[in-house]
Amino acid sequence: MPAGAGIPPISGVLETGLYVDDLARARDFYERVLGLAPMVADTRFCAYNAGPASVLLLFKRGGTVEPVDMDGGVIPPHDGHGPLHYALAIPEGSEAQWQAHLTAQGVAIESRIDWDGGGISLYFRDPDGNLVELATPGLWLNY
Repeated sequence: MPAGAGIPPISGVLETGLYVDDLARARDFYERVLGLAPMVADTRFCAYNAGPASVLLLFKRGGTVEPVDMDGGVIPPHDGHGPLHYALAIPEGSEAQWQAHLTAQGVAIESRIDWDGGGISLYFRDPDGNLVELATPGLWLNY
């Protein structure tokens, strides 16, 4: 049987979750530096529109270790520790503008990679030490 035969398809990654120590500080960074607008938030999390069918979730570390009762069911407990990595897609040719914006915001760019496929990645840290990557098309075979 071929690999994947009989397995229902996956349409994409819908949510990426990060755990932060100070939700207000993290929200300031993601809203001020990256220009993200919250879709919904409370004292334990904030959800941002990160592009078509893509949500970036910030959870207060330790704030989701108990089940959360919702009208439609229960969200099981989860939490995380240590610096994580994720990438946000940016348009081709916008990397110089992003680099200037990040520098103006006092955000140190840790690394830049020019990929063989033509993509460019800029790497920097959020206030909790998570590694943020901004990547242009050409990074992966499917992007």
